[in-house]
Amino acid sequence: MKPLILVTNDDGIGAAGIKALIEVAREFGEVLVVAPDSPQSGQGHAITLEHPLRLYKVDLFEGITSYECSGTPVDCVKMAKHVLTKDRTIDLCISGINHGSNSSINIIYSGTMSAAMEASIEKIPSIGFSLLDYKMDADFTAAQHYARQIIEKVLKNGMHGTLLLNVNIPKRPLSEIKGAKVCRQAEGHWAEEFIPNVDPNGRPYYWLSGRFNCEDSGEDTDIWALENGYVSIVPSMHDLTAHKAIPAMKFLDI
Repeated sequence: MKPLILVTNDDGIGAAGIKALIEVAREFGEVLVVAPDSPQSGQGHAITLEHPLRLYKVDLFEGITSYECSGTPVDCVKMAKHVLTKDRTIDLCISGINHGSNSSINIIYSGTMSAAMEASIEKIPSIGFSLLDYKMDADFTAAQHYARQIIEKVLKNGMHGTLLLNVNIPKRPLSEIKGAKVCRQAEGHWAEEFIPNVDPNGRPYYWLSGRFNCEDSGEDTDIWALENGYVSIVPSMHDLTAHKAIPAMKFLDI
């Protein structure tokens, strides 16, 4: 029996990246698409609580059962798991291909990775794919090439010690990518700026801007891999416990 592969994203069901990922996924099994009906970048692990969720079946990808969801990327995974496939097992969830990086601390903000993480919480092996190109007409050739290889290996060998992979592909032609490396997440943060302005009605507003600062010189990180022409693969998890701090913080035991 062919594996059931759930495909989702955060750029919306009409994005070029999800179409590219579906083209790869259909080579490996039965594909179910559940994706937001509009762009949801930066939504992180948000869920919809104060509005009803709606699912609409759409005919966007030939031969593929597809739904657009009114909610967030995480909502899409929840609806797929608990409404559309409640009597079946999802063998793999793949999210993306995102337009832009989700390396380092970006995983926290990413709707793409939060969708994959939600699936991993549901014990579904999951992979988020991101291409370091924000253009809507980005070339997904290299991303598809590596997504194909990674999906094939995961379906064959499973995952060990994790149920979630964060995969980032550098913005380079396929011939210039050196390969893929399993890495750790680099330390870094966003130096943010809120740019003030005034709308036509004279009301003030602020526009978020900023730049990413890498604070990690290690050669075993996702940032190093991407800067040096490699695809980065970071085994990830949703346990945010600072395990190393537990012994040192025992003085708080009362």
